[in-house]
Amino acid sequence: MLPIDAAAHSSRWRRRHPVDKAVLGLGLTVLAISTPPWPGAVLVLVAALAVLLGPAGVTARHLWRAYRVPLGFCVTGAATLLVQVGGPEGLVALDPGGPQRAGELLLRTSAASLGVLLFAFTTPMSDLLPRLVRAGVPAPVVDVALVTYRMSFLLLDSVRRIREAQAARLGHTTRAATWRSLAGLGATAFVRAFDRAARLQTGLAGRGYDGTLRVLVPEARVSVRFVALSVLLLAVLTILTFVLERPLS
Repeated sequence: MLPIDAAAHSSRWRRRHPVDKAVLGLGLTVLAISTPPWPGAVLVLVAALAVLLGPAGVTARHLWRAYRVPLGFCVTGAATLLVQVGGPEGLVALDPGGPQRAGELLLRTSAASLGVLLFAFTTPMSDLLPRLVRAGVPAPVVDVALVTYRMSFLLLDSVRRIREAQAARLGHTTRAATWRSLAGLGATAFVRAFDRAARLQTGLAGRGYDGTLRVLVPEARVSVRFVALSVLLLAVLTILTFVLERPLS
């Protein structure tokens, strides 16, 4: 199990309905990309960090391990705005307005990423996917997503075991050996994936599979109080953004 999934299963908000957490987490994401980056995205970023490290109970170490990957993409995407290709200054030159646009993009994307992580750190996929059927998503689509989600952990565990076995047999001592081990890893994982899929199909057929996977979903109700507080927080952030925008700009 990935660290973010383990954190979601042990989260303080695990028993809350996904709608509660979607209003807060995805609401912060929408706010980050729709309000002015300064100070809107900054306020969203601070609020998301405060909720993640505070009421949600996410540790700083786990948050950084999950956040550094999307943050790297945010920085890479923003860096491309610093230069311009073509024009009178040469084939590649610094863009005069690049730093401002890059800073705005970095603020928006980094704050939006924290909003998504807030939802991911508190909502296991096993709680979310079965409820999508009630939201109108076709049941076969949800079943495929649920099986793919659960099979991915088995395949990741198989890959880890294969790599450990290869390392124990000195399969990574030289560059040539590393490439051979990598090829063997890919081939073995491919064969195991098909084998597990065949075994899964056989097991479902033996249990009278009729096209729908029936799973137990933890009972939870939408908390009107939690949703109201989330909407209030979003409204306060929006008001603060437009109140502070003119004095800070």
